[in-house]
Amino acid sequence: MLAGELYDAIGTDYGGLRRADPRLARVIWAGFGDAETVLNVGAGTGSYEPPDRRVVAVEPSAVMRAQRPRGAAPCVAASAEALPFDDDAFDVVMSVLSDHHWSDWATGLRECARVGRRVVLFNWDNAEVRRFWLVTDYVPEFITYSQRGPSLGERARTYLAPDATLTPVPIPWDVQDAFFHAHWRRPEAYLDPAVRAATSVWSKLPADAEPRAVAALRADLESGAWAARHGDIMDVDALDVGARLVVAETAS
Repeated sequence: MLAGELYDAIGTDYGGLRRADPRLARVIWAGFGDAETVLNVGAGTGSYEPPDRRVVAVEPSAVMRAQRPRGAAPCVAASAEALPFDDDAFDVVMSVLSDHHWSDWATGLRECARVGRRVVLFNWDNAEVRRFWLVTDYVPEFITYSQRGPSLGERARTYLAPDATLTPVPIPWDVQDAFFHAHWRRPEAYLDPAVRAATSVWSKLPADAEPRAVAALRADLESGAWAARHGDIMDVDALDVGARLVVAETAS
């Protein structure tokens, strides 16, 4: 399923649950340097678009485009694999939790490098997937799914720039953006169907994985087994669960 088709199906409440967290926004924007023009690829509802730069958005899903707020940056219906812009058209190309959905991520990354003088990605490093208890304890199928291709660092250094940097981004326990890893200190949130529906991970797994994982997590929360294994993180304010900020100066 193409990214646009996927989010046409699952993205109906992204505008409500997938709100930009200001702490993460500051981390992402710091990667822009003094850039004036920004292209947001896989822009969704517009989260993390900087208010003080000239932004153009690209989003293939009509459902997601319809949820962009009034006054948001202009949005083009296009895909990462075929960006309708000239070479070096933007100071920065940004992509937030998007490139793992592209039908051809190698082509998409090359396109980002073509149209931007710098590329800034915020995403999960698939080499670090075992950092998250929800994956290791309840949905191990995601390990196999996520590790089918090169790691985030390998992709960035091959298709963006050889000296691309990856910086760990610890996730605050009370992060406002309800992405898959958001509730690492709030495990009961994963019992809520609306919370699960706000992320695409579940759609990537076998059909029986979600109900099985939810049932096992509920049982472990009720019995105290989850607390026995992971109670130490309840005093942690921010945790590295694999999020990385990629910054690459392109050679285009």
